[in-house]
Amino acid sequence: MTTSFITLLLFQVLGEAAAFALSVPIPGPVIGMILLLIWLIAKQDQDSALIRSSTRFLRHLSLLFIPAAVGLMTQFDRLAAEWPAILAAVFGSTLASIILTAYLVRDLDDGR
Repeated sequence: MTTSFITLLLFQVLGEAAAFALSVPIPGPVIGMILLLIWLIAKQDQDSALIRSSTRFLRHLSLLFIPAAVGLMTQFDRLAAEWPAILAAVFGSTLASIILTAYLVRDLDDGR
């Protein structure tokens, strides 16, 4: 598990370094995940230790939402002032996602 954890951290650091060096508006961890995906595809081998470690981390994914919730609690004044725009954005993006997903599923299902 230690080797797998080091591998995940290495790709996150590589992603952060790439985001900093290239000054792109993409978060470093996202770039790191893309690099990890490319590495796994190029390797063409299932890394069972990496799969086991990742599965263990995914079981505790909900813990990563705690800092975001605490951050929201510190912004109550701003949320109170801008709640109509936030509510419109949340419902609008949810509705757009549902409609787009429905169209994609319908079009992809017709292709079978």
